[in-house]
Parts: sequence; structure tokens; C-alpha cells
Amino acid sequence: MTPAEAGRLLAHCAAFDNRQPSRAASEGWSAALRDVPFDEDALAAVARYYGTPPRDPGQRLWIQPHDVRTLRKTIRSERLENFSYDGDPDESPQQYLTHRRHQLAAVASGRQPSPSARPALTGPPHPQLARFLEGVGHTVENGSAAEQVAAVRRPGPLGRDCPTCSARTGRPCRTPGGKPRAAHRHRVDAALGHPAPDAGTTEREMERRRDASRRYLENTHAQDAA
Repeated sequence: MTPAEAGRLLAHCAAFDNRQPSRAASEGWSAALRDVPFDEDALAAVARYYGTPPRDPGQRLWIQPHDVRTLRKTIRSERLENFSYDGDPDESPQQYLTHRRHQLAAVASGRQPSPSARPALTGPPHPQLARFLEGVGHTVENGSAAEQVAAVRRPGPLGRDCPTCSARTGRPCRTPGGKPRAAHRHRVDAALGHPAPDAGTTEREMERRRDASRRYLENTHAQDAA
């Protein structure tokens, strides 16, 4: 953008913000926008800037060169959203690069309309996907619930429900407060094939732990008193 073109752009900005264009401002904007052409998209960037309400209702809008650069790029990128190259299948790689570059520039500038619909994929599915689709529509023999669970059961503690916190298969164990934690011991034992403890064994284990905690506290208090 030349100083003369920058002056014309500043005059366009003055229609919105009543600034006073000057020769120094034109030269400064020309230097900041030296690689940005003065075109309809540059003017549209100014219009979009002043057509967008500020975040602060009391803020005074005052466009800067970087705003013009950013908004102009956004406007041109929006036209390329559904771009689809229309070329010759028999063209050489160099011809492809040249023609595609020209089409991108034409669509981005608005000289050539962009596609009205997204391009659709054509051709048969990938061979691996085709193998998966072979079973679609086939009748699946029903089995017992136990057989279905066994078919999908994963190894390790998460391959079964937890008898302690009732976590479902595939879900982690949880603390009384609901936070995930390592698998409970009985769940690990079940995964290893150990028989589940009966209610009496569980109660005796809990009582043993309570007695151990009580004795620890008594010893701690006795040491503090001594």
C-alpha cells in the first residue's frame, strides 16, 4: 500500500471516527501495511471493524493498521471455507500448483464464487471398513447373560463388579466420598480367582482393624503422657 493509497484508506476511516488524516499518518500506515494492497477487502475490513460493537459500551472505536490486516485476512479466509480445487486430472504437478494458487486467489478475492456445498467423498469404502460392514444386517444368535458378559469381560480387577463399593464392570473403584481410587482388595481377589469372603469374615476383619487402631491410639496417648 502506497502513501497515497494509505491516505485514501484513512479518509475512509475518517467517515467513521472523524480522524484528521495527515501526510505523516499516510506514510506511517503505508509502512505498516506495505504488503497489504488497497482494495475492496481493505475497505470492507474498516467497515466490519466499525460495524462490530465494542466489548465496553462506552469504548471509543479507533482502528489501527493491524486491525485492517487481521480483518482483511479473516474476510478472505471466510470465502475459502468450502474451497474445492477444480482442475485437470491429467495436469502436471507444476500445473496443479500454479492453477490451484490462481484459483485460491480468485476465490479469496471474491472474483470467483466459492462452492455452495461441501464436497462429498466418492468411491468405495476402505477395505478394512468394508470387512467390518460385512456383518451388518446378519442375525446374531442370542446367548445367556453370563455368556455375553464373559465375551466382553476384560482381564484384571476392572473386568468385574466390585463387591466393596459396587462399581460396575469397567468402572474404577471409588471412595465413600465418590473419588476414584485403586481397586479394592476383594475386587482384586475376585479377579485372581480367590473366593469372595462371607459376611462373617468381612465383619471379623473390620473388627480386627478397629482393635488395631484403638490399641495404636492408646499407645500414642500413653507415650504422650509419659
